[in-house]
Amino acid sequence: MDEKDRLILSLMQNNGRISFSEIGKVVGLTAMGAKKRVEKLLKDKVKIKALVNTDKLQLAMIAMEVENSDYLRKILNKFQNCPRIIRFFVTTGSYNLFAIIFAEDYKSLESVTLEKCSLRAQEGVKRYEVYPIIEIYYEPFLDIKVVANKQDYTPCGISCSSCKSYTEARCLGCPASKMYRGLF
Repeated sequence: MDEKDRLILSLMQNNGRISFSEIGKVVGLTAMGAKKRVEKLLKDKVKIKALVNTDKLQLAMIAMEVENSDYLRKILNKFQNCPRIIRFFVTTGSYNLFAIIFAEDYKSLESVTLEKCSLRAQEGVKRYEVYPIIEIYYEPFLDIKVVANKQDYTPCGISCSSCKSYTEARCLGCPASKMYRGLF
């Protein structure tokens, strides 16, 4: 990656919809030259995605001590398509798995951290702490999985209809299922 590529990335990070001609003017290329550079970056080093403004959502950092690597892999596989999990991070400390999750409000956050669908309820989780995120600095836009085609089932296999928080309207349900009552 050279200086022009870094400048192109910087421009695209500030405005993902910037035109090739605008990139070319700043970088010193034709529009076609800028297009070729962007296509090469997209092939090897860059992914363009739509990000969601999380200012109106409740985010939390989850810290977990998972008993061993087998349980850790099972959790990662089970929740791979969970729309509430923004990111997993595997670490080497006493808490060896972290997750950033979202909920539409505090009641839903409480439900998705306590019920059967929660990371806390998974086999092999020895310790679990929830840290609600009060404020995000610099950039509130995050990679939230928005599921367009809702399914009859949830990715983790736990039915919302069997959840007390859902039936008591304290949780909006899984954003991937047809039972979901929220905005996503």
